Amino acid sequence: MAHRIARARTRILALAAAAATAVVLIPSPANAAGNGDPQNPTVKIVEPTLVARATLSADHLQPGPASGALASPANGRTGPFAGQVVPGFSAMIDNGDGTFWAQPDNGFGSKANSADFLLRNYLVRPAWETADGGSGEIEIERFISYNDADHVLDFPIVNESTPERLLTGADFDIESIVQAKDGSFWVGEEFGPFLLHFAADGTLLEKPYPLPRGAKSPQNPYLAAGEAPRVRASRGFEALAGSTSGRYLYPILEGAYVDDPDQRRREILEFDTKTGAYTDRTWSYQADQDANVVGDAFTVRNDALLLVERDDFEGDQSVTKRVYEIDLSRADREGYVEKSLVLDALRIANPDLIGAGDGYGTGEVFSLPVQSFETVVRLRDGRLLIGNDNNYPGNDARITGTPDDTEFDLIDLEKERVPSSDITVVAHRGASGYRPEHTLAAYETAITQCADFIEPDVVATKDGVLVARHENEISGTTDVASRTVFADRRTTKTIDGVTVSGWFTEDFTLAELKTLRAIERLPQLRPENTAFNGLYQVPTLDEVIDLARHSVSCQGEPIGVYPETKHPTYFDSIGLSLEEPLVAQLSANGVDDADAPVIVQSFEVANLRELDGMTEVALAQLISPSGRPYDFAVAGDPRTYADLVTPEGLAEIATYADGIGVEKGVAIPRDADGTLGDPSPVIDDAHRAGLDVHGWTFRRENAFLPAEFRSSSDPAAIGDLAGEIRVFVEAGLDGLFSDNPDVAVAAID
Repeated sequence: MAHRIARARTRILALAAAAATAVVLIPSPANAAGNGDPQNPTVKIVEPTLVARATLSADHLQPGPASGALASPANGRTGPFAGQVVPGFSAMIDNGDGTFWAQPDNGFGSKANSADFLLRNYLVRPAWETADGGSGEIEIERFISYNDADHVLDFPIVNESTPERLLTGADFDIESIVQAKDGSFWVGEEFGPFLLHFAADGTLLEKPYPLPRGAKSPQNPYLAAGEAPRVRASRGFEALAGSTSGRYLYPILEGAYVDDPDQRRREILEFDTKTGAYTDRTWSYQADQDANVVGDAFTVRNDALLLVERDDFEGDQSVTKRVYEIDLSRADREGYVEKSLVLDALRIANPDLIGAGDGYGTGEVFSLPVQSFETVVRLRDGRLLIGNDNNYPGNDARITGTPDDTEFDLIDLEKERVPSSDITVVAHRGASGYRPEHTLAAYETAITQCADFIEPDVVATKDGVLVARHENEISGTTDVASRTVFADRRTTKTIDGVTVSGWFTEDFTLAELKTLRAIERLPQLRPENTAFNGLYQVPTLDEVIDLARHSVSCQGEPIGVYPETKHPTYFDSIGLSLEEPLVAQLSANGVDDADAPVIVQSFEVANLRELDGMTEVALAQLISPSGRPYDFAVAGDPRTYADLVTPEGLAEIATYADGIGVEKGVAIPRDADGTLGDPSPVIDDAHRAGLDVHGWTFRRENAFLPAEFRSSSDPAAIGDLAGEIRVFVEAGLDGLFSDNPDVAVAAID
């Protein structure tokens, strides 16, 4: 079990025990090795590396009339501004000569506040800052103004009566761009959503092309009275790519259709520029979470596109700022286009400290933690250019209280060799020492910290969907207690023989549960984590598996998933069996075979035996320091956990499981003074039975540490977790569960 997914670790760039940011870089899946034991002491991975950067001041103004009179004041800036604001760039084109066409969006975020913002396309030239120097400034050489001078439009625009008929942010919300071979520009926008065709000088050539099947947004000028928009506001064509031949365009909806039962689906369409019509071909892309958006697209070869997927968080709250590659000719088991991770923009190596000191995310680990990561371009030399829309003046991801600059970052996908390790690090409920547990934020943080597996505890909703929560009672891990609409759901139940009062997942549909937000379970010990209260949804098991299989470990392999079935006997008793939907989810995600990076664990025995007959993935019997499996209690079986770790008990476990997960005190008990004693025979006995041994749970706070590794009498203070881990590894553990994967990785490196 432990050796199935051996880990190789990239350079650890920062290992301060209290670090809550990413410390390890994630390689590209294109170089992922197969599952199994490592054949060499090192493996070759891709390490995304920052090689150049350039910025444009957030407060930069271009010639033109004042703008932003109705913009929302933020970060010390209040409009109107004495010229045309450049609020970042939502789309770019590489001209191959050191210049780029760079297109802002509609200005200040809405139709109502952007009538004084002129729609333009800027020709820019970055003076790159590199390891060898450079000013790092973006120069704007000239611009074209989008206009309807030929009176193509049949609805009123802001500058209706002027000769130039310059288009504004109240007319269109332009977001994406492709340049045709004749020099004209195809632009994707969001108010329609429309495809717009402009001449090289910016003049509109044709009437806007609407979405097929009559789909409209609330801002569509043709929306009839009483007509229900199928596209949400600001969820139109944020992304647009062109075929290598130049004939076809691939506009991608930023969000899901209002009436789509799968709110993670993003439709990819095909538009034929020769016929001026959409074809009947469409594809479905599945976002990591329903709130995520597709921010940009770029064609790399026939049927292969790069897509930006991002969330709406910024700074240290960010979870998803990724570039995926998709293949339009390949679909997964659920019918979505295959996607693989190319770049996680929250984890980029910066050995030359380019841009250092320029705010959050500009150290040895560089990140683009902006809300609107909206540009990816693959340059002709293979490097990636990524950039931002800064939503001026609202975003302050780099320096709190200061508007974000517009920035371009050049990324090399370099290869290097890193050492391998046989010790498995399991992120306990994610990196729960740094983010509220069982959230995609906690799991993503764990992946950045080089965990091999992420661990979701699974419970069921009223409608039978498996979600990640430590317990089915959720008042300590969500804000449900503050939701008056659910006040009448509070109840008292008996769970595994214990009376529990609160709110329970099985009394909520998934849709209801998704309205809640996670909170920190241990606020007294982890007060820093409370800063993230109220931000993140409760993820489904499917979302956790998707995140894992679309991520990459530090040796270039898929991240493993280590689900625990919680209270399976109880859930069986209320008609919400956990085993069947769990196996179904593994199958749907293509991770249901013996080589899959999956280990299913349980404190009960009967359901593991049942799962042994239902799936080929690895199984682990959990061992508590006291008591007995609840299914034993129900069946009248007198055996305890202590009986399960005798040589005879371990031999029996080996008939249905691949390993055991033991509370760390079972492996090395503590003496009366709270220090570690001598190792028990459990590890050696388990190995003789052919079982791997993983220990739980390793946490850095003094409250959880043996006496000799505590830093003080303060239970919330940080002690020497690495020291404790080394003792257990020396005793023979094959793997360990930790709330602090970065510390665990450093301890065994």
